[in-house]
Amino acid sequence: MQDDLQHWQAHCQQLAVQEMDQDAAHDTSHLQRVWGNAQQLLQHYPQADALVVLAACYLHDVVNLPKSHPDRAQASRMAAKRASALLLAQGFPVEKLESVVHAIEAHSFSARITPATLEAQIVQDADRLDALGPVGLARMFHIGGQLGRTLAHATDPLATERPLNDQQFTLDHIAAKLLQLPPTMQTAAGRQEAERRAQWIADFRKAFVQQWNAAPTAQAQG
Repeated sequence: MQDDLQHWQAHCQQLAVQEMDQDAAHDTSHLQRVWGNAQQLLQHYPQADALVVLAACYLHDVVNLPKSHPDRAQASRMAAKRASALLLAQGFPVEKLESVVHAIEAHSFSARITPATLEAQIVQDADRLDALGPVGLARMFHIGGQLGRTLAHATDPLATERPLNDQQFTLDHIAAKLLQLPPTMQTAAGRQEAERRAQWIADFRKAFVQQWNAAPTAQAQG
């Protein structure tokens, strides 16, 4: 089984490189981290089909539309359809294709598809874990910069007296989405890791706001 995984990992990596419209937040490094997260989860769920999980992890972004694209919610379905055709042409086990397709379709937050299989649950959790912790934070700010968003609201970065608006202020995305992810995790192991990473982001947010709101240092009188 391990040899089979290594064989298909190489094939899926190559397909992803050929097909993906990469950016710094959605590149082959992201795919490798998602597969790494999934491998950690698979240790807790050995009954899951690791080959299905691997293929879905590496090919879930073969169609990657910008977050501002009007068809963004359809991207995972497009990716699933394209991944199925690519895998079929490579001789991937036909009986596993439907499971791969579902896992790719269900991975997306915006698609709002409930994962119906353990493999799809693992893939969704693995992808969402990459949105949390230090790397997730770096990805968040990179995407915010791409979309021309301001770092944070000038006077109310915690949105205590205004609605959250992560379409305008990147920092708002932490409260609007990232800190909401742990309860959405499909597996107990994924939820535990998500809570650990979310705490890191919450601590960062607190430190960021302390510096953002810092009063200017008074100049010494001379």
